[in-house]
Amino acid sequence: MTTTLGPQTRQLAMALEPVAGQVYFSPECHGEYEKLGFSPSPGALGNGVHLPDGPAYFTSRGSVMGQVPGQVVAAAFAVFNPDAVVPSVALGWSRCDAATICAARTRGATAQLVRILGAEPAGLARATELLGEAVAPLRPEGRPLFAGLLSLGLPGDPMGDMWRLADVLREYRGDAHTAAWVAAGLDATEVGLLTELYWGLPLRTYLRTRAWSDAQLDEAEVRLADRGLLAEGRFTQAGRECREAIEVATDRQCEVMVRTLGPAFDELIDLLVPWADAIRQAAGYPSQGPHDLAPIR
Repeated sequence: MTTTLGPQTRQLAMALEPVAGQVYFSPECHGEYEKLGFSPSPGALGNGVHLPDGPAYFTSRGSVMGQVPGQVVAAAFAVFNPDAVVPSVALGWSRCDAATICAARTRGATAQLVRILGAEPAGLARATELLGEAVAPLRPEGRPLFAGLLSLGLPGDPMGDMWRLADVLREYRGDAHTAAWVAAGLDATEVGLLTELYWGLPLRTYLRTRAWSDAQLDEAEVRLADRGLLAEGRFTQAGRECREAIEVATDRQCEVMVRTLGPAFDELIDLLVPWADAIRQAAGYPSQGPHDLAPIR
């Protein structure tokens, strides 16, 4: 079930995640969104990482696709309850337009990276070059967030360009992952439950952040049990194989990044990992993210 380059695709995702995903925890982003009328960060995790306001999160991330309705944002994000996404996006568009919050998102993400890493840390130009090479051969079919980011181009400053390319690669894998679990015949609640077990988390812990109700999760557990993927809240062998197959299918779609980088793959990882560590140490990203929990096989 494994792929030749699967471990490298997961290694790249892990290295990219804090660099790209810090946009959702950036105090500079939260401040930018407050200026547009959104609520401040609702609080911080134990390690001081500031959580995003829900409507600001859905609207800012969705803005890369343009001023689309909440139903489209929910479809692209895929794992969130549309009952939470749709009204949040409607509220967001009542406060600003897509271009305005998208620009605020870029400013805030770049500002946090500059604050933590400096304006032009050693290797920035080379990392940007390699990220651009990894992006170049990627195709947009079925990948709405990736395509939306591509449509924006690069911000035009050294740190902003690096971050945008990292975000493009991050969303490409996210879109690929959605395609993989949809193709496996799962819905958002079902894949969410399987993913918690895959990550070694108790059921209904991480999934709570996706706004699903107990009744919806109860129904999902029944469906998974009927398919032989869960038994008494635990993986069956078929369930474990199903969830790993989804990750492998995701890896296959991302192998082109690794093949394109070739011998420079390790060089890019060596540039990204110290930045990722510094971002975490500065409370710019949680101490553990999804790719830290997913096994590399």
